[in-house]
Amino acid sequence: MADDRNDAPAYPVGLRLTGRRVVVLGGGTVAQRRLPALVSAGADIVLVSPSATPSVEAMADAGELRWERRAYQEGDLADAWYALIATTDTAANTAASAEAEARRVWCVRSDDAEAATAWTPATGRSEGVTVAVLTGRDPRRSAAVRDAVVEGLRDGTLVAPRHRERTPGVALVGGGPGDPDLITVRGRRLLAEADVVIADRLGPRDLLDELPPHVEVIDAAKIPYGRFMAQEAINNALIEHARAGKAVVRLKGGDPFVFGRGMEEAEALAEAGIACTIVPGISSSISVPGAAGIPVTHRGVAHEFTVVSGHVAPEDPRSLVDWEALAKLRGTLVLLMAVERIGAIATALVRHGRSADTPVAVVQEGTMATQRRVDATLATVAQVVTETEIRPPAVIVIGDVVTVGRALRG
Repeated sequence: MADDRNDAPAYPVGLRLTGRRVVVLGGGTVAQRRLPALVSAGADIVLVSPSATPSVEAMADAGELRWERRAYQEGDLADAWYALIATTDTAANTAASAEAEARRVWCVRSDDAEAATAWTPATGRSEGVTVAVLTGRDPRRSAAVRDAVVEGLRDGTLVAPRHRERTPGVALVGGGPGDPDLITVRGRRLLAEADVVIADRLGPRDLLDELPPHVEVIDAAKIPYGRFMAQEAINNALIEHARAGKAVVRLKGGDPFVFGRGMEEAEALAEAGIACTIVPGISSSISVPGAAGIPVTHRGVAHEFTVVSGHVAPEDPRSLVDWEALAKLRGTLVLLMAVERIGAIATALVRHGRSADTPVAVVQEGTMATQRRVDATLATVAQVVTETEIRPPAVIVIGDVVTVGRALRG
């Protein structure tokens, strides 16, 4: 009777390997790709190989696995639950595969899938969900299907409702600099699961159009303040909706903790006993200059960059910024919320010693289709901003990095 085992579909199963012996033969690129998932699974990993890639060696040095620096020997698979055979020695691979068969050890063989007792699916993860795809002898198709499913789960285009009861709470989500593609994967997924979204004006507005019709979208700028200050009113709205059992997303521009008052909201939620998840975002302080072709640091030009809020003028008694100290720095200054006060800021920097010829770039609506950039110096920036009618939101970059990358910009 012909052996038709290779024609039958594989039976999918999830192996629970925490604390269980897993043997990996070979320390090359295949092992380098597969080992992180085994480490994450909590496996007790033994690597048998005379040599290893630098990344695999680093895992051994970090104590994530035990490395026996030698070739495979009969008996290496004793007491193993799972084996990955990935050496360049075909004879050793064949012998190890035979040992695995004899010991009833699930075995993946990188050089000959037909000789293995298990196959490694194309896997991906998205917030507690593991997607594993097997398409037999077509690994590229497996990877393509996996990527499509995982991306759909992450960005909300593939809706998979949670049937277990969700814990109501608030997620403070950094939406990034404006381009909807620059929100984090986790932020986008939480938006897709939200019941209520309280959004800032500078959040990625295009994402709001993608929300299902049942999601209540609240413009934070239009929350009635009454006897409350604006921030206190927003805090109260977050608490009220969370206490009503809703999954609430507070969508902010940039990062919640970079001039976003995120900690004030997190503290208010903690005092009210509301669960709060912090989702960092890409700060406009680095992403907007980057989108305009400006690196905030560059070898031989700037070894540091300082991000400063310009919402208060240098001479204002409320200012917490040491402008004199900033003027003495040689690195890059990145100013947020400073368009209306750039004249006073430039004057203060020059007065305290920064050269009036220091290059300045102003990037309006960075990362958006309407992005535009104007260049000036500290001596001319106030006039240039007025003449070109620059308006917020805009990021201002001060320093020699402004002149880096001119060839890239043509």
